[in-house]
Amino acid sequence: MSWLAALVHTHNDGLRLGRCLETLYPCDELVIVDHGSCDATLHIAREYGAKIVIAKAGHFSHFPINEASWLLCLRASESISEALAASLYEWKSAVHDGGSAFSMLIREETAHGWLDNREAETRLVPSTWGRWDGFLPMRDASASALQGEILRFSVP
Repeated sequence: MSWLAALVHTHNDGLRLGRCLETLYPCDELVIVDHGSCDATLHIAREYGAKIVIAKAGHFSHFPINEASWLLCLRASESISEALAASLYEWKSAVHDGGSAFSMLIREETAHGWLDNREAETRLVPSTWGRWDGFLPMRDASASALQGEILRFSVP
């Protein structure tokens, strides 16, 4: 079974982090990379048992993850749908070669309702992934899609 860590970068995300972490029950480890929060972000992360790493300027990857062979990368303003959680449980029980990445669709809440992003984003990568676009993995056109969605919420 694959060991999965959720990797979430934060900066003063106390109002939205709980919703994000609440949905990450398929993950074996929660890792918060904090970029200088001065609100309740770190307190909330600790309540969910997350490992907290204080970010160094300019560092987006290569964080100490216990046993994770895979990283699920999210923004603090995102959550995973129940369908994606089910897909992740199924995915974890399969054998993976460790080189390929996986993508998922994004549904975004706006003032005018929910929008579906038709282009999947690469969000599930091996822990050795070397291609980053800031806090998130770079898109990989060859990534296999998982069923379910990442839900992106507007700022509360």
